[in-house]
Amino acid sequence: MPFSLYVFSSVLSSARSIALIPVCALLLSGCDNNEVGDVSLGLFTTKDIKLDFLNDPIVTGVTCHVASVEADLDLSDPSDSSISCRQTGEITAAMIAQIDKSKSGDVVFKKSKSIFFKNMKVRRIYDAANQTLMYISYSTKETSGSYKHSLSTVPLWGTQAYNSQPQQP
Repeated sequence: MPFSLYVFSSVLSSARSIALIPVCALLLSGCDNNEVGDVSLGLFTTKDIKLDFLNDPIVTGVTCHVASVEADLDLSDPSDSSISCRQTGEITAAMIAQIDKSKSGDVVFKKSKSIFFKNMKVRRIYDAANQTLMYISYSTKETSGSYKHSLSTVPLWGTQAYNSQPQQP
């Protein structure tokens, strides 16, 4: 085989391999083991509302459900999302002691919404004065953010973590 033909076939093979990366990423993005619902937005659209659950990794007595739109054939999903969080188990003072109590809180969930660095995030923020956990969902690109967001709160009232003397922030 002539050298130029060998180089051409090697380049072609490499190009095919590189072209498969986004295809594989797109296929794997559909493999979500936290999905609990899938609602079609109509017969003539490829957009669906996906319903996912997430358990807070530190405050394990909290479960959140997030609804977001996924567009199967688009490069980027819409930024809209909705979140609802509830106490589904015990919340202890030890759990609250472990969380980030800064005003920006912790990212507890992150899901890719585009092949171009757009993510949906859920962040936990602690409101010490009202003894409440706040969960905010939002979508962002790393270069320019979206201002669409949704908020849900979980009061600590009635849990082992509730302190009758509220802490100052």
